[in-house]
Amino acid sequence: MIIEWNVHMFSSNTERYPFHDRAAYTPKPEMRSADPLADYMVRMEEEGIDRAVLVHPEPYGDDHRLALDCVAARPDLFKTTALLYPKDDEAPAKLKQLVSEYSDSLVAFRFHAHEGKRDYLDSFNDSNVRELWKSAGELGLIIELHIGPDYAAQVAKLAWEFPEFPVLVDHMAEAKYGTPPEYSDVMRLSELENVYMKLSGLNHYADDEPLYESVIPFSRWVADAFGPGRMVWGSGTPKIVDTHLAHWSEDDRAKVKGGNLQRLLGF
Repeated sequence: MIIEWNVHMFSSNTERYPFHDRAAYTPKPEMRSADPLADYMVRMEEEGIDRAVLVHPEPYGDDHRLALDCVAARPDLFKTTALLYPKDDEAPAKLKQLVSEYSDSLVAFRFHAHEGKRDYLDSFNDSNVRELWKSAGELGLIIELHIGPDYAAQVAKLAWEFPEFPVLVDHMAEAKYGTPPEYSDVMRLSELENVYMKLSGLNHYADDEPLYESVIPFSRWVADAFGPGRMVWGSGTPKIVDTHLAHWSEDDRAKVKGGNLQRLLGF
């Protein structure tokens, strides 16, 4: 089974699905669609994708209606993620309410913290962030982290404190936003058995699409540290897995393409 964890839904119907007044960015008109789910299902057919986690995108803030409506249309194919603002004192209560209403649809809570996205939280050491992390984990959600390398040491403390909560790091931890010493903190996350790394966002580092072969030494270095049981594919074509991890067995590459997520998500 091939499972993609990365796609964002953007609707051109901004009256029904307005962008949030705290949106980190506004998607360009060409990124929006009258029927984003139908468009994505065409991609699924083309790439052989069987299931997907629709990542609730930042422009909608804490308004989850579009992603939840997409999942409701095809609950056999899709799950989604949650986003709330850690600086909101009511965030843990809001998350509990959201999960109580949509427990079958939600699989993760996503934190954002890297260069250009520092308004969401100041530090993972803050008590409000710890409380939201704890609440998400206790609700059965995966902790999804869109972080830069400079936050990896802070993240390690919480991942170690709550080893029963699975943690998924997006986009190879956005290596371009950190220093080599900071990225060593990312690599040390591989020592924690509950931390998974996503082979995604290669277009953030390279422009030789669609396979981004120029960064194979980097992606293999990271993947070999985490191992076949804790790597997850997330964007581009699943052929990236076969190209970047050609030194792994077919069975191990199958885990990355979807096997690990099938186990974690119960698809």
